[in-house]
Amino acid sequence: MVSDPVRWGILGTGGIASTFVADLRLTDSGVAAAVGSRSQGSADRFADEFGIANRHASYESLAADPDVDVIYVATPHPMHHGSAILALRAGKHVLVEKPFTMNAAEAREIVRVSREHGRFAMEAMWTRFLPHVAVIRDWLAQGVLGDIVTVTADHGQWFAEDAGFRLFAPELGGGALLDLGVYPVSFASMVLGTPSRIVSMSDPAFTGVDAQTSMLFGYDSGAQAVLTCTLRAKSPTRAAIVGSDARIEVEGDFYAPAAVTLVPRMGDPVRVESVHEGRGLRHQADEVARRLAAGDVESPLMPLDETISIMETMDTVLAQARQNA
Repeated sequence: MVSDPVRWGILGTGGIASTFVADLRLTDSGVAAAVGSRSQGSADRFADEFGIANRHASYESLAADPDVDVIYVATPHPMHHGSAILALRAGKHVLVEKPFTMNAAEAREIVRVSREHGRFAMEAMWTRFLPHVAVIRDWLAQGVLGDIVTVTADHGQWFAEDAGFRLFAPELGGGALLDLGVYPVSFASMVLGTPSRIVSMSDPAFTGVDAQTSMLFGYDSGAQAVLTCTLRAKSPTRAAIVGSDARIEVEGDFYAPAAVTLVPRMGDPVRVESVHEGRGLRHQADEVARRLAAGDVESPLMPLDETISIMETMDTVLAQARQNA
């Protein structure tokens, strides 16, 4: 796809980093050139597993590696901000795992630094780049739905209650909204933009993070979005976009490679199967490579200002949850 593959530095050695590197092997747009961890042992184990040449015992050392073009920030949520700033100031481009940051203020600072340094930055909302989402965008661009009335999406997973597990740990950015709810919120943002009205309800887990959050967004057009997320149960994880002339149904898991069906108010449904290889993270790596080759500093499919808007929306949701606790 490009004459010289993008040389990736992997910042963090957890599960999502492993998934990303495994998917990166399925594309010719980039290679994992280096990995950085907080210990040499962790970096070596990860590098040995994936055949990565350069391994660093600190994030600072990774950011200074001359063999790295772009750094994938795969740390726990509270470390995204500092890690991204470190990489950008070292002259590296960044792909930052979702949620981009813990709050909108942190997101605005990353965007400011990326623009000051002229470096590419993007939230790793991998759903945006999946083939079935490209189909959805095409249908929306064609206006086949008519006036959009409602967007629905849910993301629920069951997790055993464990105070040390990151989704229940406040110090690791735990909670349903930041880890799971960001998918429905981003999906609604892609379709309808920034809501003008937000109503939400949350119930806390035993550690105080939100265990379940439901959201109702209103838009100036009159459209609404109804979104839910929970740590307490595996939900259908489906999504739909309902218009006056037709609706789009996304089979679960809507945030991963999935089949989509266009159901017109009159006429026969059109179903598009999911054809993919790997887990689906390869597509965002390809997008980064495309943008770097074009000299772009952000992606039109996941713009930085929209990432900030999404974080502002989630700030409002969490503020309402604290107020109503």
